[in-house]
Amino acid sequence: MTEDQPHILVVDDDTRLRELLRKYLAGNGFLVSTAKDAADARAKLGGLSFDLLVLDIMMPGETGLELTESLRRDRDMPILLLTARGEPDDRIAGLEAGADDYLAKPFNPRELLLRINSILRRQASRPPEPVPPQPVKLGPMIYFPDRDELRAGEEVIRLTTAEASLLRILAASPGTTFSREELTERSKVAGNARTIDVQVTRLRRKIEPDPREPRYLHTVRGEGYVLRPDP
Repeated sequence: MTEDQPHILVVDDDTRLRELLRKYLAGNGFLVSTAKDAADARAKLGGLSFDLLVLDIMMPGETGLELTESLRRDRDMPILLLTARGEPDDRIAGLEAGADDYLAKPFNPRELLLRINSILRRQASRPPEPVPPQPVKLGPMIYFPDRDELRAGEEVIRLTTAEASLLRILAASPGTTFSREELTERSKVAGNARTIDVQVTRLRRKIEPDPREPRYLHTVRGEGYVLRPDP
């Protein structure tokens, strides 16, 4: 096994087909594990990491559709469904359950291989999930960018639209100095550089222990303002 060798889990209650797919996919450069039903698949998924799941729909016990719906609640792993059914309604049901693709039995193994490679290419080209903004600590206060909320313990500190806009920009890039012109352009503060100064003064009254000696929202002489929160 190499680090870039995709790991596939094949789940099918047909022992012969399961083994044929294992050998064929292994012969085409994949690391392949197999499972005989949904319970066996869950056990494998609990202990190993997979790049793609090839899953038969019609299995005793928990069906492939049910397993797909369940996995989609907390996993983003690609799923390709296999089934003896080829009717449009069944294909739609599989895709609605969260499958990435659908292949009706009987199928040509080469088509399966093409579909797997296509799914993996799409997965590799997807942009990374955005990292949610982290809370910003300002002494006894915490600013939550995702909620645009400033809290001191259980108390929510009310911010005006202008104050919230400035804090959002500064907190998104702590340690970065923004000029007054940049803050005017990027915020919802209407006016000019002097207006920004006024709003910064008001924001300091809410986040600083002593607004006259700022600990967090600093003035950089000749450049603008920078937020330096607690680590």
